[in-house]
Order: sequence, then C-alpha cells, then structure tokens
Amino acid sequence: MTVLKRYVLRLFISIKYITANVVDRNNGRIVATASTAERAIKESLECGRTCNAKAAYVVGEVLAMRLKVEGLNEGQGRGIHANVNKEIEKKGFKSQNKVWALVNALRSYGVKLILDDDHHDDASNSWSSH
Repeated sequence: MTVLKRYVLRLFISIKYITANVVDRNNGRIVATASTAERAIKESLECGRTCNAKAAYVVGEVLAMRLKVEGLNEGQGRGIHANVNKEIEKKGFKSQNKVWALVNALRSYGVKLILDDDHHDDASNSWSSH
C-alpha cells in the first residue's frame, strides 16, 4: 500500500542548528537532508549562538538543490507535503520566521510544495487516519 502523502518535509530547529529532511513515508527513509551542522553550510554562515532566518533560507536552498539532484523536487509529480502551522506549533512561535524562510527557499528554487495547513476545522486530518 502506498501512502498518498508520500514525501513529507520534517524540520528540526534548535538554538544552534536547523535541519530539514524530506522523508519517504512508504519506507521511512530520508531521501534528502540539509543542515547548518554540515561543515560547508556552517562555514558559509555567521550564526553565532543562534541560527536565524537567513541560515534557514540557506538550508532550504541546499535541500532544494539536493532534491533536484535526486529528481524529487516535484515529489514524483505529487509534490512534497509540508504542514507549516504544525511545524511552527512544534518549534514555537519564535521559530516561525525560520520555518517560513526555509519553505520560501524551497519554493523559489522550484520545489513543488503542498502546504497542509491544519488551521481549518474541515481540513483533511490525515495524521489521525494512520
């Protein structure tokens, strides 16, 4: 059985690092990842103690390029699902600029994103149907 929302964006934001993964929900495998913990990205930034929205945008750029290399920038035609509101809720309101910067970078570099926002009561609640 294949999952309708096959490719999903997952974000991990701490005080020091921002990591973005695209996960294939059919097998739980990470198909592409980018993080400020990577030497090349870290050296190109001036994060100091906290990574900001600019760092999140760079992570989004790198992730978009890696998705294109893998041929998954369109999630095999269906797109890559991201629930921005859920990510902001999990990371805290202070992280919303970082979340949106990363999402906007992915979009501007041609990644087909499908935003699954839970702010409507009638929105499809696919997370509880598993």
